[in-house]
Amino acid sequence: MPALHVFLIFVCLVSTSVLSAQESLEQNWPQFRGADSTGISLNTGLPDRWSSTENVEWKTDIPGRGWGAPVVWGDNVFLTTVVNSGETEPIKKGLYFGGDRPTPPESEHEWKVVCLELASGKVRWEKTVHRGAPPTPIHLKNSYASETPVTDGTYVYACFGNLGIFCFDFSGELIWKHALEPHPTRFGWGTASSPVLHKDRLYYQFDNDEQSYLIALNKTSGETVWKVDRDEKSNWSTPFIWNNASRTEIVTAGTGAVRSYDLEGKLLWSLKGMSSITIAVPYEADGLLYVSSGYILDRIKAMYVIKPGASGDISLPDGETSNEFIAWSNMFIAPYNPSTLVSKGRLYILYDRGLLSCFDAKTGEQHYDRQKLERGVAVTSSPWFYEDKIFCLNEDGVCCVVKAGDKFELLQTNSLAEDDICLSTPAISGDRLLIRSDKRLYCIRNLSKQ
Repeated sequence: MPALHVFLIFVCLVSTSVLSAQESLEQNWPQFRGADSTGISLNTGLPDRWSSTENVEWKTDIPGRGWGAPVVWGDNVFLTTVVNSGETEPIKKGLYFGGDRPTPPESEHEWKVVCLELASGKVRWEKTVHRGAPPTPIHLKNSYASETPVTDGTYVYACFGNLGIFCFDFSGELIWKHALEPHPTRFGWGTASSPVLHKDRLYYQFDNDEQSYLIALNKTSGETVWKVDRDEKSNWSTPFIWNNASRTEIVTAGTGAVRSYDLEGKLLWSLKGMSSITIAVPYEADGLLYVSSGYILDRIKAMYVIKPGASGDISLPDGETSNEFIAWSNMFIAPYNPSTLVSKGRLYILYDRGLLSCFDAKTGEQHYDRQKLERGVAVTSSPWFYEDKIFCLNEDGVCCVVKAGDKFELLQTNSLAEDDICLSTPAISGDRLLIRSDKRLYCIRNLSKQ
């Protein structure tokens, strides 16, 4: 066989191998923090260095304001935003306690669902689901589009708290809508809990100061399958569908208690001992459930690690840190806004003031405590993980990259544009990282390797 022929066959085989490897990358990121709610990607070739120009495949300006994360299915990126026809008050960074706004704005707002092309960032379609003045106020740092959409690959479900849930097909046709009656939230801070999908149902947790509930909708028609009242006040946590060795259950974090329900809305177990505000989403790692609640002004900042199979009230007596169904707990380590992260047996906790701690995920033993990240002290978005690195994005658009391990090692920092403010949690698709700021959506990619 001629040498040239052999060489061409070799090149073809290598090219095919590369394409197969690229196609094997997990492309879809269907809900907040990914398909399993952990914020972890097993994909390779993802970027760890970027700026507002370096390794930016594209960036697309997004009108209005929204803190909901982008979600991805195939070559479609979905997000929500709300455009104010009047003047929008500038955001104040940091733990801002003067942001209560007792009355809603009177100007007309437009609630929108947007679909972009993943490869280019071009807007495929944009649908306005409602126009009018907001029925309820929000905190200065919140938005009227802080809920993250969820998709099953056929439809995308966009939720706007105190307004409704809207189901679209991928061509932008509205399939159904389910109205959400407005209810007041704590100090008028607004809403943020995102819906989740499981099989033929969509679940939504709405904890407010008037009439809290958990609801199950038929995902095809939007009809109510069941609705259960919750003895809760305002919270902002997204429910978690926990498929464990014993059963499938719906875990909801709240101020009064962590509660888990079966798929028909029957209470399975509960756990008291949370802080007065709960935001982080529960998730599962290595067969254990991780739940955190750490309001910044409370003494209690609870972290629980729970075994499957619980029933009834599993709350801990004073002074106890474990029982039959609680592997371990710590009342003083949970963050406020960010969700925690577990990878390779380590629990990483990112605090709102730009500090990072690491613990043994199965025992709670501390590896390092509240190591300061560089540049900026305010963090709202949750950390994410890939290729043995933890990524911590602060509100200034500065992302600190930390090496995974028992010892703290800051590898580098990456900064977006000076006018970017980042409160949204990023999404990961294939070898792309999607970061949303208050002004635009960035697609970050290792362009030198393309």
